[in-house]
Amino acid sequence: MARGGINKAVVQTARLAIIARGENPSIDAVRIEMGNTGSKTTIHRYLKELDENEARQAITQAPIDDELAELVGKLAQRLKDKAQEPIDNALAQFEQQKTALLAQLEELELAHTQLKQQFEIQAAALEDESATLQSTLSSLQTEQTRNAGLSQACSDYELRINDKDEQIRSLEEKHLHAREALEHYRNAIKDQREQEQRRHEGQLQQVQAELRQAQQSAMVRQDEITQLHRDNERLLIEHRVTVKELSALQAQLGQDREAQHQLREQLNLIDAERSLLQERLRVALLETQARQEALAEHQQINKSLEIDLVKAQASMEALRLAAVAATPPEATATTTT
Repeated sequence: MARGGINKAVVQTARLAIIARGENPSIDAVRIEMGNTGSKTTIHRYLKELDENEARQAITQAPIDDELAELVGKLAQRLKDKAQEPIDNALAQFEQQKTALLAQLEELELAHTQLKQQFEIQAAALEDESATLQSTLSSLQTEQTRNAGLSQACSDYELRINDKDEQIRSLEEKHLHAREALEHYRNAIKDQREQEQRRHEGQLQQVQAELRQAQQSAMVRQDEITQLHRDNERLLIEHRVTVKELSALQAQLGQDREAQHQLREQLNLIDAERSLLQERLRVALLETQARQEALAEHQQINKSLEIDLVKAQASMEALRLAAVAATPPEATATTTT
């Protein structure tokens, strides 16, 4: 945008400075001379006014051939400025498009980096969950092994209790046989009744003691079996809880895999958008190359116009010299007088 200090006088000063250096006072040269300030349209309008003012002054002062040469030069300059203006506009538009595309590409790359970080975080969390699940499965397997051992121990205790029951039944049968023998001994041997009776009572007490001991052992085994049943129920409850936790972890694992799949789809979408932007940038670069080629062509045309201008000036100079040479000497002397 033009600053408030840009006016016709400033443009004229910059133009005169460029002409003094022997350079062409084009729009870009004048704008650079003013410190890259001012609109090209405004500068072009001021240069046009200055050129018209100089042309009017040249008409009143210069001969016809100089005036024609000046007009041809102005025409060539106007053609050159007119050819330069769409090129400058096209270059400015390309720079804007290029800046916008690069900014959009940077935003997409930033989003791609963020999604990649989220994907890595989700992958790490998934690995942690997998490790936890593996540890839980290992604990479950250990508990199942322990439960199997306890079940085997319970079976062994039951076998031992059955053996004790068999022993108790055998003792009871022995007790019954002993009573029968005692009764037989009472009927058969009365003279040895007291001695046999004491011996029988001793045996009976011993058998009763063994019976009580066997009953106590059976009660202890029964308590152990009850405790084993309680432990088995507790392990079954813990097993159910572990199965529920395992199901919850598997569900969470499924959700994590679904989220990972969605992140991968988003990542693929961003890659596709980035490829599309790169293709757009390539097309823009091709357009820029085409515009640069058009610029080179316009510059070639300008050079051709300058060459034609030089040729026209040379032709005009030759015509002027021919006209002077064809003028009679008397007319020349009269004109001199």
